[in-house]
Amino acid sequence: MIRHACKDDCLQLAALSIKVWFDTYAVEGIKREYAQYALATFTESYFSSLLDSPDYNLLVVEKEKALQGYALLNMNSHYQSTNNGFELEKLYIDTVFKGQGLGKQLLKAVEHEFGKAYWLYTWVENESNGFYLHLGFRKIGQLNFEFAGTQIENNVYQSTPI
Repeated sequence: MIRHACKDDCLQLAALSIKVWFDTYAVEGIKREYAQYALATFTESYFSSLLDSPDYNLLVVEKEKALQGYALLNMNSHYQSTNNGFELEKLYIDTVFKGQGLGKQLLKAVEHEFGKAYWLYTWVENESNGFYLHLGFRKIGQLNFEFAGTQIENNVYQSTPI
């Protein structure tokens, strides 16, 4: 079932985020700076503040009261112009449930409720690049940022209707 997140979900969202973040980015093991970032960022209060903000929307996919993934939307984040729509800031699916269509279901729910114009970025080494290209997303740029003294390259994608 896909639904809007609520305050009761915040602890589970924090734990799910930490799990997915480490599965995705800690490919060489858990480095100190990774642990510091994930544990400081993905907290119950972080998700509570997102739910309180009018700029964010958060959809979760749940089965039998267990969260399996979520989509976090930043409605006021734009890449280059407002024509690219809002930002899909995170699409996190628990690794255990990857390949079951949950990401695609969340994207359909996002488009149905919030519109088909949105953008996202993902690490160039992330397997999700293939997922987005398979769904017809167009690469429209590159976004780099510094993390722990290293420049991280990201591909920027524009949605196309699913």
